[in-house]
Amino acid sequence: MLSNVTTQNDLDERLRATLGTLVAAEHRQDPSRAVSGESPLTGARALDLFDAQVVSRQLDLAGRWLRSFDEGFYTIGSAGHEGNAAIAAALRPTDPALLHYRSGAFYCVRAAQVAEGRTTWADHDPATAPVDLVGRAPATTGDGAGRLLAPGYAEAARDMLRGMVASVREPIAGGRHKVFGRVDLAVVPTTSTIASHLPRAVGLGLAVERSRRLDDADQQVTLDAAPWPPDVARWPSDAVVVCSFGDASVNHASATAALNTAGWYDHTGLRLPVLFLCEDNGLGISVRSPKGWVAAVLRAKPGIRYLTADGTNLVEAYAVADEAVRWVRRHRRPAVLHLSTVRLMGHAGADAETAYRTTTEIAADLDRDPLLVTARLLTGAGVAAGADLLARYDEIGWQVRRIAEEVLDEPKLADPAEVVAPLAPRRPARVAQAVADAAARADGPGAAARAGAFDGKVPELAGPLTLAQSINAALADGLLEHPRMAVFGEDVGAKGGVYGVTKGLRERFGSARVFDTLLDETSILGLGLGAGLAGMLPVPEIQYLGYLHNAEDQLRGEAATMQFFSQGAYRNPMVVRIAGLAYQQGFGGHFHNDNSVAVLRDVPGLVVAVPARPDDAASMLRTCLASAAVDGSVCVFLEPIALYHARDLRTAGDGEWLAEYAGPSAWTSAHVPIGRARGYGVGSAEDITIITFGNGVRLSLRAAAVLAEEGVGSRVVDLRWLVPLPVADLIREATATGRVLVVDETRRCGGVGEGIIAALVDAGYVGAVRRIAAVDSFVPLGPAARQVLVSEDAITQGARTLLAG
Repeated sequence: MLSNVTTQNDLDERLRATLGTLVAAEHRQDPSRAVSGESPLTGARALDLFDAQVVSRQLDLAGRWLRSFDEGFYTIGSAGHEGNAAIAAALRPTDPALLHYRSGAFYCVRAAQVAEGRTTWADHDPATAPVDLVGRAPATTGDGAGRLLAPGYAEAARDMLRGMVASVREPIAGGRHKVFGRVDLAVVPTTSTIASHLPRAVGLGLAVERSRRLDDADQQVTLDAAPWPPDVARWPSDAVVVCSFGDASVNHASATAALNTAGWYDHTGLRLPVLFLCEDNGLGISVRSPKGWVAAVLRAKPGIRYLTADGTNLVEAYAVADEAVRWVRRHRRPAVLHLSTVRLMGHAGADAETAYRTTTEIAADLDRDPLLVTARLLTGAGVAAGADLLARYDEIGWQVRRIAEEVLDEPKLADPAEVVAPLAPRRPARVAQAVADAAARADGPGAAARAGAFDGKVPELAGPLTLAQSINAALADGLLEHPRMAVFGEDVGAKGGVYGVTKGLRERFGSARVFDTLLDETSILGLGLGAGLAGMLPVPEIQYLGYLHNAEDQLRGEAATMQFFSQGAYRNPMVVRIAGLAYQQGFGGHFHNDNSVAVLRDVPGLVVAVPARPDDAASMLRTCLASAAVDGSVCVFLEPIALYHARDLRTAGDGEWLAEYAGPSAWTSAHVPIGRARGYGVGSAEDITIITFGNGVRLSLRAAAVLAEEGVGSRVVDLRWLVPLPVADLIREATATGRVLVVDETRRCGGVGEGIIAALVDAGYVGAVRRIAAVDSFVPLGPAARQVLVSEDAITQGARTLLAG
């Protein structure tokens, strides 16, 4: 049987054969009694959880069956991990759960809890109702083919099977991916295989707990007073966040970051009600976890209580899970439950385990099959006979196969528009209206509060501001408009930011809304992801663009995918402020002077804004905040460091890079929609169009002034938005002159210029085009930087060459 691989048929036949040999104890046990000793698990509940385990197993078998004739597209199963049914039973169905891909039994139990209207497992004891062949209460008889599954289990089976066949009727992702998720089950979809969802879980735990403590004395406006965003799940104030992951994932940076952050917050005295569930089968695909390593790692995490249980033993797993959940719920502190499991049928698909495991090892795992362990428990306690359990197993299997055949005929996603519909909804009219409404409130009922927040010195009366000052003022106005907005990151609180951009905000709005975090970008973004999921409007700061590369997947794999894989049922609105780009004097290296934005432009659905001028910065930031609040957008607000404190354009003291701050009465007229460029005419503006952004705007305007002295009229177009590109504006301005010079401060390879030229070509532009871009190099220190970055001279020379062609 084990000569090649443990196939679904091998596993099924072995289980059936063993069940048939089990003999119940002589005396039948009262199902309301504990199944073993002083266990809180009664015989009836154990039988109920056995059904959940069986449904999960039969779903794994059905998935392999579907794959055998190319109708199933996901064969990573839960076989061997069915003990996580006990974890679900210890939780409430309102406790948010972020599950990894071996969570079939957990999902079944959660679906059953919701179907029966339970708030806890104890709310409904199946011992009080007749226990039939396949469920808790008498099941409905079908069309003569056998009894139907209990409603919750049937729903769970249909959900998962729809995911396997990519049906558009799958309840969370709608055929886009096979994930565990459903809003009414409080199961948040994750696409992670390497624990990248754990930082979000930490953020969600922090947000849930902060919602309990919103009357902090130093808080000017309590978050609890804010209107709750529409279509956002509001978790109970005593909720526990649970997140599961595999043993190999403890070695991944995102898991390390999450566990470290949870412990860090606990050490500082902030509460974090998160239960980490590590399901340890000893393998990461084919790589073994060294014996004792996972336990040593998890035990060593400061600030996190460690508990362990045999995940194949339902009684032990439930008892320890119950203890862990009660402790986290009561103390609002993090814990990790280390659940030992086995892995049956390999990692996925036709994984030939014998290439890296001995037949003895595989046989040992088969002996610890959780379904067999539970069956022996039930028969040993006199709850059921082996023949009864075999009948349950076969009947559930028949019903699962019947549902699988039904979902085969359901429609699939049929066109690109249908696929991307939930990715990043854009409702510009509503965003514009939100800005207008904010202006009306700030100019009317909120005028006194606004004056107080600015100590009577509202920014529109302060005279021309720098880019940094304008962003600071816009953040303050944002905090006033959005009571659930929070600004956080490294050094943003007490110091006010490395460049002073957040100066004074903590003093005005309190440490609950403007606060410093630990120095870890993955955790900073994870906090934002969890806070957004909980209904807040997070504005995390990444101190330098170069630091983002440590944590890119939190934006790509977690933030950008949430609406896509939940059809908008869940969202994580965020405005991520990033100080970046080059041209800083006195800095070098690939961190403080980083001009690489390709990774951001490649993320579907992301909004990437790059303000160059102070007046644009304030308006664009208001747009991003409104878009996040209205559409759940994930926005990156990339701030050019070299322009933060710039005051002049052409000559020292000219003050032409300063701008007045628009007061609320002008917010509507100053509104900058996402994807709209800004144009500047220099001279006749008839000869050449210069398309640029960020530092390139200032350089190009200088170059245009030089060209104007030579009789050349230029149109300088500031993109303002790198994603989505303002294509309509580009075509209009390019066509006006028929000559386009793209000035791209990012690199030639993978730079923004490539996207601009491609957009022009795709739109049918047939005029002349030339590109000036930075060299494919990291930015060196000191004067050497000028050798690889775009310069004013390079722009003027490029324009002359283009005009001469």
